Amino acid sequence: MQLKRTKSPQRLISLVSMIDVLLIMLVFFMVTSTYLNLDMIPMAQSSEDTARTTAPAESQTAMIRLGGDGRTYLQGRPTQLSQLSSTLQARGPDLNILILPSARASTQSLVTLMDTLTAAGLTRLRIVQLEASQ
Repeated sequence: MQLKRTKSPQRLISLVSMIDVLLIMLVFFMVTSTYLNLDMIPMAQSSEDTARTTAPAESQTAMIRLGGDGRTYLQGRPTQLSQLSSTLQARGPDLNILILPSARASTQSLVTLMDTLTAAGLTRLRIVQLEASQ
């Protein structure tokens, strides 16, 4: 005599708990992430616009690094604020200036640098954050 075994029903895997975990992770990463400054991303131009305008030359952009001790570095060389304004003013008022402050730089030294540059007639200033503040 043969005995028939009853098949146990297949167990279903519940996805509800996994969806909850993914939602929590999504919210966590959205809250803790930093977003790009969209002013730093150049807009795509149509072929007509690119034919009319010329691409900015590399000499039209100056990078100024602001150290944690308040010192300024122009293109990697240490410079004083008085020399910095006269050097950049000679390059023209259409000069684009990128300021890269250190995470340890004080706000006062950043404001002083920006005041010096605007007093020299330079108005195209951008502040770029490279280091995460701690």
